[in-house]
Amino acid sequence: MTKKNRLGTYTTQSVIGERYKAFIPPDLPPTPPLDLPRLYPALEKAMQAITELNSIVKMIPNTALFVYMYVRKEALLSSQIEGTQSSFSDLILFEHDQKPLVSLDDVEEVSNYVQAMNYGLKRLKEGFPLSLRLLREIHSVLLNGVRGARKNPGEFRKTQNWIGGTKPSNALFVPPPPDHVNQLLGNLEFFLHDQENKLPILIKAGVAHVQFETIHPFLDGNGRLGRLLIILLLCEQDILQEPILYLSLYLKQHRKTYYDLLQEVRTDGSWETWLEFFLEGITSSAQQAVETAQNINQLFSNDMAKIQTFGRIKFSCIAIFEYLKKLPQVSVPLLSRELGLSAPTVRSAVKQLEAVGVLKEITKKRRDKVYVYKRYLDLLEEGSNPL
Repeated sequence: MTKKNRLGTYTTQSVIGERYKAFIPPDLPPTPPLDLPRLYPALEKAMQAITELNSIVKMIPNTALFVYMYVRKEALLSSQIEGTQSSFSDLILFEHDQKPLVSLDDVEEVSNYVQAMNYGLKRLKEGFPLSLRLLREIHSVLLNGVRGARKNPGEFRKTQNWIGGTKPSNALFVPPPPDHVNQLLGNLEFFLHDQENKLPILIKAGVAHVQFETIHPFLDGNGRLGRLLIILLLCEQDILQEPILYLSLYLKQHRKTYYDLLQEVRTDGSWETWLEFFLEGITSSAQQAVETAQNINQLFSNDMAKIQTFGRIKFSCIAIFEYLKKLPQVSVPLLSRELGLSAPTVRSAVKQLEAVGVLKEITKKRRDKVYVYKRYLDLLEEGSNPL
């Protein structure tokens, strides 16, 4: 068999008198089969990195906090690939009913991604299979009440969509016509659960991601859901113990290569080139997650050691310090209300935390001061500035 078997077909369609070509990918798995020996070195590195990431998670004192923050980082980065301008601090402020600095639409989209991921993970833990039905449910959460809310959340498309350009005839890529979508998705679902197909799970995740993006089964949110599919599959198959792999940082940093390689799979059948890139991304992302976890852990340990040297104010400082781990940007009225402490007590504790470098005042005002746990926020925000 030749590589031509890996290439899809084009079908000529027309709309309002204009003709265009829509792409129909071949069914999975790729034929001829993937050159696994070529991929084994990259696969081995990726699995080693994930193993280290899983082991570091078990050693973290507060696993729930790390999962909480990492899920938000992946949500932020994946949404930024699609063009949102939200930052990490914007998202955290929004989730704590504080006013973010950018468009609410942008922050709501990121917040929805967090909810969609948590929803999908919860369903998987309940024993629900990673299926087309679950993807529709997750998509409904992803688009709930945001800019794509009018684009049939939770429903596979019944009309033609396209990528780039203003219409199908001048688009960069036109996915399959709507009457092919259900068959292609059925094949993708079968591929995900085919017990006879012994492809390693990381390879399967990379293949499934491309196929999902190529089918582009929804009118909006395909990119975000396609990247979420990777995390869900790795968690379902127990490759990842917790969803703390923010692969979207790597894809954001190599955005042009990412899109080029997706297209090369369609035009040239270059699955191995894409998968080498994908596995390198897994390795890089896992290593960065390990490093970030270690750095944050060390920061918390060092700062708690400082707080332990305080006098009677120590206990109020510890309460504030624990709160800062979930909301690194605070004010005296907010802390007073949330922690049930008097304003003078909070002011004294904040002053003490500022003196030892835990907090930094960022408004330079005499009133309505805002304080940030800056070194922590810097670690969380690494690589997450909007494009």
